[in-house]
Amino acid sequence: MSRFLFVTLPLAGHINPPAAVARVLAEHGHEVAWSGSEARLRPWLGPDAVVYSTGMRLFRGQPDTGFTAVKSLWEGFIVPFTRFTLPSVEKAVRDYQPDVVVTDQHALAGALVAQRHGLPWATFCTSTIELGEPFRGLPKVDAWIRGHLAGLSAEAGLPGAPDPRFSPYLVIAFTSAFFLGDRSFPDHYALVGPALSARPAAVNFPWDRLDPARRHVLVTVGTMADDVAMDFYDRAVQALRPLGDSVQAIVIAPAALPDTPEHILLLPRVPQLELMPHLDAVVCHAGLNTVSEALSCGVPLVVAPHTRDQPINGAEVVRIGAGIRLHFHRARPDQLRAAVLALLTDPEYRAAAGRVRDSFAAAGGAPAAAARLAQLAAA
Repeated sequence: MSRFLFVTLPLAGHINPPAAVARVLAEHGHEVAWSGSEARLRPWLGPDAVVYSTGMRLFRGQPDTGFTAVKSLWEGFIVPFTRFTLPSVEKAVRDYQPDVVVTDQHALAGALVAQRHGLPWATFCTSTIELGEPFRGLPKVDAWIRGHLAGLSAEAGLPGAPDPRFSPYLVIAFTSAFFLGDRSFPDHYALVGPALSARPAAVNFPWDRLDPARRHVLVTVGTMADDVAMDFYDRAVQALRPLGDSVQAIVIAPAALPDTPEHILLLPRVPQLELMPHLDAVVCHAGLNTVSEALSCGVPLVVAPHTRDQPINGAEVVRIGAGIRLHFHRARPDQLRAAVLALLTDPEYRAAAGRVRDSFAAAGGAPAAAARLAQLAAA
């Protein structure tokens, strides 16, 4: 059996898929340890997980859009996070002696340390932000990013090293070829679909309040800055206010909204995976995890992309026919209401979502990812 060191970011969407894969590896007798923020990892992984703590560096650029979002992501998070975690990841590799390092696409310290030690390493793509080279039409942006990568590699004593975002051994993307439009990828890329598994049961949900006589709609925009998120939630509540006779909504909002009607459940957290099979539609920001979880259950979406890979994901949802896209900042309540009603009344949206669900199931999920990692370790 083999030893794997997972290097991840302190963000829920970047922890959930690796955690699902790690569980499968453990079930097959492999050993898994983690390098990341213990404060963030421990609640998801439980008390028995082996965690080499890196500490945590917060990212405050969530409201940014366009190139400003790319700039803040790299200069405000990826580059300083790599420098901040590099010594801790180095220590983890020396102490744990893994056979394979498995690193998030933007947890670059994992790739750099693996190369220092001559270890095979795999990349986990938990977003679509750079799959398919989205900046190839923006050569200055691409060159700017590569400049940062070259600088980090040189600082790590690896001048001229391979791009640490993409392993030359194995790249695992948590989506399907069907969802991405059957783009061409190298043979060492594995598109395995969403990696889903049970999560910590720390969220109390009022299941008894779900009305079986109504259709159910979830509204969530992830972990955006509160001012940006609350403005969208307010418009969503206004949109859903007149639909109480036929629709019950669950809105994941970090704070209260005034005068919320009884048919709208306003909650700070929900057990999203467990809730998905009960839903008829999802309104979201088009983050890959929420989109994938909804489509894994054949649930159509209203997508309002805001930043980074969200426009990519939203465009694919619309191309496939599994949802409707609106502008995050400019969508009016009446437009949101019309989009939700369209999903609830036109069966074609659910049929298209079902086709994506089938492609995800065929891709194999966490077991497929674990199998590819085991093959890499045995090579």
